Amino acid sequence: MKTNKIRCVIFDCDGVLVDSEIIGIRVLLGLAAEYGVTMDEGEAVRFMSGRNLAESVAALQALTDRPFADDFIEQYRTRSYALFEKEVKPVEGIREVLEQLTLPFCVASSGPVKKIELNLRLTGLLPFFEGKIFSAYTINSWKPDPGIFLHAAATMGYPPADCVVVEDSLAGIQAAKAGGFRALGYASEHSAGYLEAAGAEVFYSMKELPRLL
Repeated sequence: MKTNKIRCVIFDCDGVLVDSEIIGIRVLLGLAAEYGVTMDEGEAVRFMSGRNLAESVAALQALTDRPFADDFIEQYRTRSYALFEKEVKPVEGIREVLEQLTLPFCVASSGPVKKIELNLRLTGLLPFFEGKIFSAYTINSWKPDPGIFLHAAATMGYPPADCVVVEDSLAGIQAAKAGGFRALGYASEHSAGYLEAAGAEVFYSMKELPRLL
């Protein structure tokens, strides 16, 4: 239910604007498997989505006595970026939403700026977000801490109460709620339950988003 008039929309990137979340997680799990680590993909999506990469790597490292290579994260970046070049697509319906949206909007992500810009460029969405890209790496604050959303809102010139965050991850919804934002959860049948439990208003298609705003 709407509780206030929305004046600014803050989009997450992976899984909300671009269909990159599962690509990255599969690359990460594939790398970890080389060290004998196995993790259910659904569990990985729930825990890792929206979080600091180093935190996810540490969780995987804890599952094996074999130390990961010093350049493990660098290997992940190289492999995932190469796969993004081949496979990443915009989330279905998001371009139409952005084309129609009259409210100010931006993107706030746990990924580095290079990754955000790469995936937005590959999907043709970068022009919508020029000058409005906020990365957790810039302020060294990652979801579920609300820092990146608070930073984005302040830079855009709006208090949290006047903003809505559009997220698909548990960490992202937790961050939005902790920061005092209204949170819309772009959900699948698998994620809807835990996103709603964290305080999100869930929706299942970008076609639904305009009416929620």
